[in-house]
Amino acid sequence: MTAFQPARERGATLLVALVMLLIMTVLAASSMRGVVLETRITGNRAENLRLQGAANAALREAEFRFYGPAYLRDKLEPTQSNCQKDNVLQANGANRPCLLNISGNADRLSYMLDPLKYLKNSSAENKSGADTDAAGTTEFITWMPYRGRIAGNDNVTSTDFSAYWNTYLISIGEDDATALNAEYGAVMEGRGTYFYQINGQADDRLAVQSTTANVYVGLNN
Repeated sequence: MTAFQPARERGATLLVALVMLLIMTVLAASSMRGVVLETRITGNRAENLRLQGAANAALREAEFRFYGPAYLRDKLEPTQSNCQKDNVLQANGANRPCLLNISGNADRLSYMLDPLKYLKNSSAENKSGADTDAAGTTEFITWMPYRGRIAGNDNVTSTDFSAYWNTYLISIGEDDATALNAEYGAVMEGRGTYFYQINGQADDRLAVQSTTANVYVGLNN
């Protein structure tokens, strides 16, 4: 009678199981990385939308400051006192914009292309939104705090980001508040069509821009 000799276990089954486990672990890790990446992308997108919403709100207040015929000279000539935190919205609608005075073609171009970067690198005092928050009510600031379009509101936005704005009268020459097709002497009288760059920004991180064309009939009208 021949004795039965069982075959030796060489570990092949265990090796296959380990390889399969390794493959499943790699696939699970890759899937988790994909989920984490998608979550981060979604979070960044949502944050950018909130930043843009706050910046757009500030932009609308800046545009609102030009409504109405009051303070026409303040809408044609930069005045530092208009770029102070005590320049609040008025219930009667007679509001003044914060017009920045930027000289030099290179500086104007840099400001128009990237106002956040230009002002941050400039020699101006209080050149960021954070500086605005820390500034006194009568200090010159380059970014006005957002207050909405209703007198009495104070930095109220639908997001938790601080928002700011400023404006610039677009001109051709160094000291020329140029109007479109202005007649002789019309600029001195404040008559014509004037173009403005309006900037809004949120949390010193994201800026938005618009341009407006305002028609004025003169300082004495």
